[in-house]
Amino acid sequence: MPKEQYRVAIVGMGSIARAHVKAMSQTDRVNLVAACDVSQNSIDRFKSQFKIEHTYLDIDQMLAEEDIDIVIICTWGKFHESVGRQIAQSRCPRAILCEKPFTQTAEEAVRLVEAAEDNGVLIAEAFKFRHHPMHLKAKELLSSGVIGSPRSVLSTFCWGSGAPLSARKPELNWRYSQEKGGGSIYDLACYNIHHARWIFGENAIEVIATQRPGLEVDDGADIQLIFPDNGIAQITVGFDAWRSQKFNILGTKGSIEADLAWNNENIPVELQYNSKDKTDLFHFAPVNQFILQIEHLCDVLDGKTNHRIPPLDSINQMRTIDAIYESFETRRAVTI
Repeated sequence: MPKEQYRVAIVGMGSIARAHVKAMSQTDRVNLVAACDVSQNSIDRFKSQFKIEHTYLDIDQMLAEEDIDIVIICTWGKFHESVGRQIAQSRCPRAILCEKPFTQTAEEAVRLVEAAEDNGVLIAEAFKFRHHPMHLKAKELLSSGVIGSPRSVLSTFCWGSGAPLSARKPELNWRYSQEKGGGSIYDLACYNIHHARWIFGENAIEVIATQRPGLEVDDGADIQLIFPDNGIAQITVGFDAWRSQKFNILGTKGSIEADLAWNNENIPVELQYNSKDKTDLFHFAPVNQFILQIEHLCDVLDGKTNHRIPPLDSINQMRTIDAIYESFETRRAVTI
């Protein structure tokens, strides 16, 4: 039965949690009732910014004391699997929304999904772009056949500011820390990989990848994913390269492209369709992808639709990422 308002708890109170909470304050579909973090300082900073009645240092205590429908995991990626299984095994929430990357490995992803399924908890990965009208339109155009069969997906996600490598110290940001599950693949390329797999509608069968090493983790990478029927995705990501977040889908009869693909909250964006006979430009008003993401999950819990990102997709995503890291190490093509 649909609920008037779903009760939400957050685990982890970093910057991504703030984005989720700001979005929740702009929809009447959910109500933030509790939050948990291992750091009292993080809790105090969070409470100074947001109105939240109940905060916890212990997940089990929160799950035992609160009536929760949805838990959003916003911890460092290294802990997604263990935290996710702990939440699922409590059977407290109806659903878990886990920030990307889903886990660190495919083996971890399988364990997390099994824990959720064994305990009757819906679990979904938080790829916000999948809910943006621009991406939904791109998929609609592709499915209509106007660009023919997709042959190549070119995409970037680079976030460099011109700072030297020495500035990207592991202790300053989880993205540069091996201990916390950082790296350009886990933080940036996961978007491009998921996007390419979604566009081709199947999983890559081979990967060739080269990294640009950072102090502890991959600072940047160039990746080629090979799909059945010889489709190819070419991906460039990095903390070391100047800012770019584009995609271009090249088909046999046309192309679809965008210049502001991933981080575009509250910014107008455009999608361009090109063919032999014409070019169409589609304009999209500013939206907050985090709002669309949580409202989609509410629709799923209401029984109106299936989630756009099923658990098996997240397992296959991690299998692709495992292969990328193997290719880094072996300097060879890896079969998935």
